[in-house]
Amino acid sequence: MGELKIIPCTYRQAADYVNRYHRHHNAPVGCKFCVAVSDGEAVHGVAICGRPLARHFDNGFTCEILRVCTDGTKNACSMLYGACCRIAKNMGYTDVYTYTLESESGTSLKASGFVNEGTAGGTHWTGTRNKGQNIPHEMKTRWHKRL
Repeated sequence: MGELKIIPCTYRQAADYVNRYHRHHNAPVGCKFCVAVSDGEAVHGVAICGRPLARHFDNGFTCEILRVCTDGTKNACSMLYGACCRIAKNMGYTDVYTYTLESESGTSLKASGFVNEGTAGGTHWTGTRNKGQNIPHEMKTRWHKRL
């Protein structure tokens, strides 16, 4: 395996990857931008960023990392989180948020400079778009990074 690098990727490519490999979510409906991490031979992960789902964070200067999905390659998650933050900052965003399941450690987020803001949300979304998804019914942890 060669050196990991961040590469551009389309929403369709990222959504296909998430729909194939994410443990508990389908791809979000849309995005602002996507990136992938590759060793030059294969894609080892993707990230999809967009508007915040929480209305009170949707101020035009806040970006949410909606999905990160990797094949488990070492450092792939941290690279994707770092790249998302750099891109968001260059686009003029001042804050980045993302969420994990309460059972997930957030190690890559800590390594990328995110701060754990505690428990957020409910045990599951109630909207119609999530029908048929095997989403774990547990609380979420909100992570924040000021750019």
